[in-house]
Formats: sequence, structure tokens, C-alpha cells
Amino acid sequence: MKADIHPAYGQVVFRDLASGFAFLTRSTITTDKTIQWEDGNSYPVYDVEISSASHPFYTGKQRIMDAAGRVERFNERYKNFN
Repeated sequence: MKADIHPAYGQVVFRDLASGFAFLTRSTITTDKTIQWEDGNSYPVYDVEISSASHPFYTGKQRIMDAAGRVERFNERYKNFN
């Protein structure tokens, strides 16, 4: 590997703004904000708007789209156009 071309890889806290959930992981992302973590150390924090803790697919609170009703309405509206 070439020296001095790779970004710094370190520990970062990702915090979900929608749910308040935060997790510590490693990343190359950079940020100026820091947070005091559970272990007493200070880590850079990166705020995200959505994560698995707040995304409807993972929380089970997703809306089901009525695709069949839409197709039927489309066919009814345009049945005379050939």
C-alpha cells in the first residue's frame, strides 16, 4: 500500500436523530462534533436522519401500498383507449 494516500480509519459514533439511537463503529468519515460515550471516552459523532432503529422497514411500521386498487382504477379510467 502507498503511504499517505488512505483516509484515517477510526472509531466514530453514528447517532440517529429520529430515534436517538447511537452506535459506535469504525469509519473513515470526518466530523468536528464529539460525544462522550458510555465508556467515558470522547469520540467524533456523525448525525444521520434515519437508521435501522427508525426506518419503517426495520421497525415493522411500514405502510402497505394498494397496488391492486391503483391498477384497477387505471384500467377503468383508460379502458376505452385502444
